[in-house]
Amino acid sequence: MNKQNKSHRVLGIMSGTSLDGLDFCLSDFYFQNNQWNFTIIEATTFNYSKQWETKLKEAENLSGEKLIQLHFEYGKYIGDKAREFIDQFQLKTDLIASHGHTIFHQIDKGFTFQLGHGASIAAASTLTTVSDFRSLDVALGGQGAPLVPFGEKALFPNHSIFMNFGGICNITFVEGDKISAFDICPFNMVLNFICQKEFNTYFDKGGKISQSGKLNSELLKKLNALNYYHQKPPKSLGKEWVYKEVIPLLNESNVSPTDQLFTFSQHIADQIHKAISSTKKEVLITGGGAKNQFILDLLQAKKIKLQVPEEKIIDFKEALIFGFLGLKRFLNETNTLKSVTGSSKDNSGGTIFLS
Repeated sequence: MNKQNKSHRVLGIMSGTSLDGLDFCLSDFYFQNNQWNFTIIEATTFNYSKQWETKLKEAENLSGEKLIQLHFEYGKYIGDKAREFIDQFQLKTDLIASHGHTIFHQIDKGFTFQLGHGASIAAASTLTTVSDFRSLDVALGGQGAPLVPFGEKALFPNHSIFMNFGGICNITFVEGDKISAFDICPFNMVLNFICQKEFNTYFDKGGKISQSGKLNSELLKKLNALNYYHQKPPKSLGKEWVYKEVIPLLNESNVSPTDQLFTFSQHIADQIHKAISSTKKEVLITGGGAKNQFILDLLQAKKIKLQVPEEKIIDFKEALIFGFLGLKRFLNETNTLKSVTGSSKDNSGGTIFLS
């Protein structure tokens, strides 16, 4: 791909913590009038088979040898799916940018790990691939997260507050050239956990099960008292924290599953309100949770102004943005900001595999 081209076509690939599948977003990026612009060409989600869902859930418990084997195997799987996607829609692609699937995010121990080896993706897809976006920032003393704010500022200049309602809820504030961002609280990761464990359904569509429950004030108080919520940014969450701090509170609460869903939804609303209580600006929301009407109602009851964009942006904003971050890495330009992650300097994260 010629770096001087005015338009760059990139396939962004994202696997979120909620394990709802691989998001593929093929977009054209072009720099015009001193501003990056994009057009989404095609986007889709490949749902995981039960076998792959189990493999990803259990990956953290594998031996070193088996984890490395899965790292390469999952990379090939992503590359094969990328080739399938490209051939299905008969599309041209200059570059793949794959976030991978987060297995470990333990910043207190100095490491993060996203499954899906970039060389395997490049070999299977026959396309140049950028992967492993977070490791450099962690090595520079940062959180390695969140990375999406860089793309939000560049690609959505008409908005200044962004929230992603994914496995984890995160927020971005843009004030001129200044960007600040952090993870607010778990979101779909916990709601889906309860649904899958207790209701034999993958998720609570529209929040209808949650809405039928009742608030448990004691559980809500314990959730809101968790130490993370009293820390100052930069800060980020991983599934390790969720399973250590949140899931035990639910399991030990003797609260019915329906009431757990209601109470945790209220907890999400409380933490979001706390995060943005100092502003009255409209918030652009994306991610699967943006379709949870019950939580939207709880937020609107707190007088939070929400803007829900078109469905492609709701579903594929993170894949879109990782495509952009991959392009910036390929162009050897900054794609990660120290003001967001807390690292020692701005950097250009990602490993490039030429094919």
